[in-house]
Amino acid sequence: WAYLAEAALERGETITAYAYARTGYHRGLDQLRRNGWKGFGPVPFEHEPNRGFLRCVAALARAAQAIGETDEHARCLDLLEDCDPRAARELGVE
Repeated sequence: WAYLAEAALERGETITAYAYARTGYHRGLDQLRRNGWKGFGPVPFEHEPNRGFLRCVAALARAAQAIGETDEHARCLDLLEDCDPRAARELGVE
C-alpha cells in the first residue's frame, strides 16, 4: 500500500494516493494491534516491518496536505512523532 501511495503521489494522482495511503494506514493499524500495540507508544522506524505502516502515514500526510486537509495532515505528523520522532525526518515529511 505504501508503494502504491508513493507512486500515485509521484504521478500527481493525489486522491488515488490518499486512498492507497488510508488503506495501508488502517491495515497497518490492524496488524500492529494484532501484535499487541495498544494504540500508543513506539513504533520504531528502525524495525523493518514497521516501515510500511510509517510510509503509509507519511504518504497520507503528503496527500492530505495537497488536498487541503490540514487537520488530517497535522494528525499524521503527530502520529509519526508519537511512533518514532525519527520517522518524519527519515520519510521526508514536515
